[in-house]
Amino acid sequence: MSRSPRHDKILQLVRENGFMPIEELARLLDVTPQTIRRDINQLCEANLLRRYHGGAALGNSVENEDYFARKGKFQSEKAHIADMIARSIPDHASLFMSIGTTIEAVAQALTATHKGLRVITNNIHVASIMSTNPDFTAMITSGTVRASDGGITGVATLDFINQFKVDYAIIGVSGIEPDGSLLDFDYREVRVAQAMMNNARHRYLAADHSKFGRNALVRMGHISEFHTVFTDAAPPEPVTKLLEEHNVRLVLSEA
Repeated sequence: MSRSPRHDKILQLVRENGFMPIEELARLLDVTPQTIRRDINQLCEANLLRRYHGGAALGNSVENEDYFARKGKFQSEKAHIADMIARSIPDHASLFMSIGTTIEAVAQALTATHKGLRVITNNIHVASIMSTNPDFTAMITSGTVRASDGGITGVATLDFINQFKVDYAIIGVSGIEPDGSLLDFDYREVRVAQAMMNNARHRYLAADHSKFGRNALVRMGHISEFHTVFTDAAPPEPVTKLLEEHNVRLVLSEA
């Protein structure tokens, strides 16, 4: 889904009011109720809103979507983001790679194009992908495996990560607020991502367009903490301004 200015306005109104009736949105945005219903359906498919009788409210901030549902969404966009990140990583670099389906797409891109990488990950799927390249060294953290998506978290995971200092951390996120706050659903996963960021010389954020404005419970940090943000469409204007103010490089994938 390509986000339009009207989509952003709908999200803003829902955030401000908690719930917005379809008829009221149509009146405020000067379009038909049918157009608003179409917009809401698209935003619901991106997990940015939830549709209720007669209107819409914010999506669930407590529980993430099913792993396979997430993996099936925006595959082309994730692949384009992954290609751009792969172009920014030199051969023989050391990497942290976090949990997330976009990060798994990055693993696929790196495996096909690079040599001599050393990868440390708390993502079983990333480790499996990376292990197919005999020229890579893939290390998987200790910790507790999350049955829902193969992510690994816990105190042992943090202890393992804190033993290393790597060239690049490639981090995914579930939601990005207009004020630049980065959000996720599991505080244990967030702590691991923060440890990766703290032990990397360069921090890359990988996020498809659906993450902007998406709601989640746990604060991971701020977008200004990253050196580069990779996405597939221009972020909302407040986020773009933040990136400019904090000299964060924005890389838009080539669709």
